[in-house]
Amino acid sequence: MNTVKAYGNQSATAPLGALNIERRALNADDVSIEILYCGVCHSDIHTARSEWGPARYPVVPGHEIIGKVTAVGDAVSRFKTGDVVGVGCMVDSCQHCDACAEDLEQYCENGFTGTYGSIDKHLGGHTFGGYSEAIVVKEKFVLHIPENLDIAKAAPLLCAGITTWSPLKHWNVKAGDKVGIIGLGGLGHMGIKFAHAMGAKVVMITTSAAKGNDARLLGADEVLISTDQSQMELHKNSFDFLLNTIPVGHDVDPYLNLLKRDKTMVMVGAIEPLANLNSGILVRKRRNIAGSLIGGIRETQEMLDFCGVHNVLPEVEMIDMQSINAAWDRVVKADIKYRFVIDMESLKK
Repeated sequence: MNTVKAYGNQSATAPLGALNIERRALNADDVSIEILYCGVCHSDIHTARSEWGPARYPVVPGHEIIGKVTAVGDAVSRFKTGDVVGVGCMVDSCQHCDACAEDLEQYCENGFTGTYGSIDKHLGGHTFGGYSEAIVVKEKFVLHIPENLDIAKAAPLLCAGITTWSPLKHWNVKAGDKVGIIGLGGLGHMGIKFAHAMGAKVVMITTSAAKGNDARLLGADEVLISTDQSQMELHKNSFDFLLNTIPVGHDVDPYLNLLKRDKTMVMVGAIEPLANLNSGILVRKRRNIAGSLIGGIRETQEMLDFCGVHNVLPEVEMIDMQSINAAWDRVVKADIKYRFVIDMESLKK
């Protein structure tokens, strides 16, 4: 085992602070990675503060990891020392259920191993994430980062990126489709960028007119203010796809009315009960409401390759590790455009 520096918290109410954690010795199919950058996801905060159920402490968050390979196991064939790689929300899965057989590890029927907070199959205890100097990950769950991408900005692709890419691809969004992105935040801004790069007509759907200019700069063709009933009426029955990134429970009925017959709204933001759902809106137009969770490893690599070809990157603000508690406060207040990335060099201070 190797001891590395990290940042984590010891209880739901404790701030994050410096600590040491253990990383396993290299197995034959493992890749050892020096972490260069780590994105900050709202999931980090929910988990560390036990807002999604009791957490395993200490929590060392971080599942948007960009790093450099420092060593590989004897059986590793896809990576070599010096490669720039990524690690997302998963570091393992059962590898034998139907979902894993279809490269859908995020739906592993036996539960995937999260980058942090899951049972550690190797060391016992639980897994620690990317707010740390280094990590050891099974080769299957390590991703190539295209050489032309700015690695200082790429980390949020490993969660915010794949969370929005996966439903756009699964529901076959294509050039010419009218696509609505509901909510402009860490997820929504990536949804706009991806849908735009796919050639869709992108409509940013928001309650805030002030976000309109930002949305257009990100690639939206139009902005629809969802609180303006006359605008909503004009757009009824006109969308081929809706990606709903609103992070809390809300009334979905007004958005469902925007869909054409047989079309789908996918939920990726709110992981909690919805305030209202009138099934008549679905029945009358055979509309669908669905959910989507990150993406499998193969799909995540496809997303990264697409980003390399189209130079799609998130909008980020760089911070040092010592500023993480203040950054979390800003995330909770939605005071960020649109993702924080930690420069892990600061952990050495």
